[in-house]
Amino acid sequence: MTFKSSTQKTLVALAVASSFMLSGCQSTASQAPITKTVAPSVVVTPQDTGSTAITLEQAMAHPDWLGRQPERAYWSADSSTIFYARKQQGNELRDVFSQSATSQTAEQVALSAHHTLGTKNAVYSNDKKLQAYTFEGNVFVKNVQTGAIKQVTHSSARESNLQFLNDGALVYRQGTTFNKVDLATGITSELANIKLSDKPKGVEAPATYIAKEQHKLIDYVSLMHKNKQDKQTRNEQLTKQNTSIANAQFYLGKGKTLVNAQLSPNGQAILAVIKDQKSWRDDADIMPNYIGDDGTIKAEKVRRRVADEKSAGSELIYIDLTDNSQKTISMTSLPGFDEDVLASVKTENYARDGKTYKSEKAPRDINLMMDWGWDQGAIVWNDTGDQVAVMLEAWDNKDRWLATVNVDEAKLVSQHRLHDDAWVNYTYNDFGWLNNSDTLYYLSEESGYSHIYKKPLTGKATELTKGNFVVSNLTLTDDNSAIYYKANVEHPGLYEIYKVNVESGQSEQVTNLDGMTDYQLSPDQTKLLLTHSKIMQPAELYVAPAKANTQATRLTNTVSEEFLAKKLIAPKIIAVPSSHTQQPIYAKVYYPADYVEGESGQNRKAVIFNHGAGYLQNSHMGWSGYFREFMFHSLLASEGYVVMDMDYRASKGYGRDWRTAIYRQMGTPEIQDLADGVSWMADNANVDTAAVGTYGGSYGGFMTFMALFTQPDLFQAGAALRPVTDWAHYNGPYTSNILNHPDVDPIAYERSSPIYFAEGLKNRLLINAPMVDDNVFFQDVVRVVQRMIELEKENFETAIYPVEPHGFRQPSSWLDEYRRIYKMFKETL
Repeated sequence: MTFKSSTQKTLVALAVASSFMLSGCQSTASQAPITKTVAPSVVVTPQDTGSTAITLEQAMAHPDWLGRQPERAYWSADSSTIFYARKQQGNELRDVFSQSATSQTAEQVALSAHHTLGTKNAVYSNDKKLQAYTFEGNVFVKNVQTGAIKQVTHSSARESNLQFLNDGALVYRQGTTFNKVDLATGITSELANIKLSDKPKGVEAPATYIAKEQHKLIDYVSLMHKNKQDKQTRNEQLTKQNTSIANAQFYLGKGKTLVNAQLSPNGQAILAVIKDQKSWRDDADIMPNYIGDDGTIKAEKVRRRVADEKSAGSELIYIDLTDNSQKTISMTSLPGFDEDVLASVKTENYARDGKTYKSEKAPRDINLMMDWGWDQGAIVWNDTGDQVAVMLEAWDNKDRWLATVNVDEAKLVSQHRLHDDAWVNYTYNDFGWLNNSDTLYYLSEESGYSHIYKKPLTGKATELTKGNFVVSNLTLTDDNSAIYYKANVEHPGLYEIYKVNVESGQSEQVTNLDGMTDYQLSPDQTKLLLTHSKIMQPAELYVAPAKANTQATRLTNTVSEEFLAKKLIAPKIIAVPSSHTQQPIYAKVYYPADYVEGESGQNRKAVIFNHGAGYLQNSHMGWSGYFREFMFHSLLASEGYVVMDMDYRASKGYGRDWRTAIYRQMGTPEIQDLADGVSWMADNANVDTAAVGTYGGSYGGFMTFMALFTQPDLFQAGAALRPVTDWAHYNGPYTSNILNHPDVDPIAYERSSPIYFAEGLKNRLLINAPMVDDNVFFQDVVRVVQRMIELEKENFETAIYPVEPHGFRQPSSWLDEYRRIYKMFKETL
């Protein structure tokens, strides 16, 4: 897959000519079949704000001073009101507020009324007259029209997984038991009790010679055995003939764990997924906590490392509640279920050791798809309950299947296979059924970008959206007329809401807010609740009619006057031409306060920031999660630095090829992109290439290591914060996607881990490490420091943070960390 968008090439030229404005309409022009019902927007990067200088102390202060923005917003059942939380000043508690969709005034909701508000994940009856939700583990049902609320359970147990059946009954889960409530009578019945054990054998006949003789010779033993058999038979007859007794126990096996279980809407079947019970850690997986609350050193339990992971698969069990039967569903019908998809990787690794690899077919371990951004699940029934779809992934990360279940033949029917020689994305996996239909819709990256497809069970798939942009967050309307979605159509960093006609495939733009926009469709599907932010504006809530060319009304204004008064330099979104791909590298650039466009002399100093997560987008038009860094960069720019924040290859929002460029070579494409960034700043921002530093945390810390170790003359200084130094010590779900597993592909780990390149360090390095980090272990820093000591390196120093996890919590720690970074850049650059 290659990127051939003429629009993006045009944007590169525009960026070189001027970094102050990018035209959104040019991108839209090439993205058929989007139909814009509004005049094409122009995406203009914002102007500098405020007049009071920002200080490092203020930038790293507790973020309460920014204004405490709305969180966890959702619609009321009757679509008239918005509920959201706001953090209290000075502590971590949240208050809940209620605000009419037509009002600018919010009211705090008393704690005594929190159970009346519903929840974001509430479910509705088929006629939309009833809403069901849980509050503090108990079940509530609200009449949408009258607002009357009925509490269904009142216990210390925690109910979950609410579902209205087609007959109007409400189902909830309590542990592994499915309970059905008749809302008219209030009677609760047990639909299914899933037991993770072997089925009891009951009274068994004597099996050994001695046992048989005992029963022959001793009348008492024989009589007691007969009495037990009689009682067992009687109980079986009673349970079978008397309908008042619950008789819905299903035994899925000893030593198993229930991964998921979904009940059909008609209440007649359950599709369950089980796997062998296994600990998430090994006994040696501990992390010392030196600042325990009782003065002792505590051994905190932490997750297993990817190097210690073992392949594991799952079983699909179809439970028929009409006849109390169950059967295992075979996965061998999935295309490619036994392919040796890692043959070329194994061949390369074998050859390095002087061995020859022989490829052979063998069943692959397969599990439910685990999407990191889902609010749905991997098992979805159609409305009638006669078809169920399941999304599965191979343990080796190379395949994703969307399949339905052939119950009669106890096998899966593949509806779509997405294969990726690198790895299948762990986001963009939304799927479902069209309402009252046997047609599926789903997201797929098969074109190189995440797009919407629909597919009847016996027909071919149709692509509903297409173009060089990314689609996510699908919401199907009740009448099947449209699917709402979020996409970056106009510009990779600008996200708006769209809707596509399910029949025609024609898309229309809904919002036109120029920034980062998320949405929730109201329960009556007439309005949108929008969470919108801009580069210089934290997220606020808006409401708009759910139609094309909508006009949004702002509901909240929570940003503090203190923040608005700060003099902050607005970054410009630019597109850096790449030396290695056709697609440019999008980046934010903070120009110095005294910068004059076109100035020459190459005397500016510069810093490149590396965002974390790898697969994350930060050079977008919305408010960044890196708000402290945003203010730090503004401070640096006010002192004469040029600061660049790049969406290097591996970043989110730019399609499949951009994402997978790092497959088996983490730290190579990204550093090539940083080098292009340095060159761009020299050519376009008057930067002296001998006065450039870099820094970042987590994945950004890893990149700092790789840059200073593998291209030692690129940066004169770098700060690696909470950095990964050896990927074999990181977690399995993330790392194995990109580098496979160490036992299969050690070459990829050695090629991608900074500890193998530490001898390359030449310039100044600062390592900042939190000690109770259960994400990137402190051990990562300890090992690389010892490595550099043994290499007799001189230009590095380490700062430790004894009480901090991966994401710092204490303002004092943030301040200490950034004082050190600031000092290093001042002294070195």
